[in-house]
Amino acid sequence: MIRVVHGVTIECVRGDITRQSDIECIVNAANAELTSGGGVAGAIHRAAGPELAEACRPLAPIRPGEAVITAGYRLPNRYVIHCLGPVWGRDEPADALLACCYRNALALADEKGIASIAFPAISTGVFGFPVERAAKIALGAVLEAAARLQKVRRVRFVLFGENDYRIHAETLAALTEVQRE
Repeated sequence: MIRVVHGVTIECVRGDITRQSDIECIVNAANAELTSGGGVAGAIHRAAGPELAEACRPLAPIRPGEAVITAGYRLPNRYVIHCLGPVWGRDEPADALLACCYRNALALADEKGIASIAFPAISTGVFGFPVERAAKIALGAVLEAAARLQKVRRVRFVLFGENDYRIHAETLAALTEVQRE
């Protein structure tokens, strides 16, 4: 699923975020301490190598909604932006904090002159955020930010599971249909 909004290509693909070799920056669904863990954070830390943990140490801790940037080290990507999403049922206001993850990551990428960025479905794994709700918030934040982006020209959502991919693709289609009307 691909849409172009304000000159920014927004796409949803099924795949592994650590294997996006045509993307300059990937986003880590991080924990507050920016350490390796399960899910996306664990996969990114394993692929990037121990240098990533060393680079993250002085940047931690971060709060929900915040974004920080490091090099990508052994990843095929030049940069990693680390975002702490809200834990569903604990961090409030959850919707606003999740939207901040996407807005802050895009603003940081734009500021650094990054042309392409790939996001996972932040907070939808062990943090328990409902996927349908998260997709609307994430894609809504990206669509809203697209008009202000100067350098970022491609935003990719990389979804590991078929259900997550389907939900994000359907949400992107629905949200962009609303904008066309």
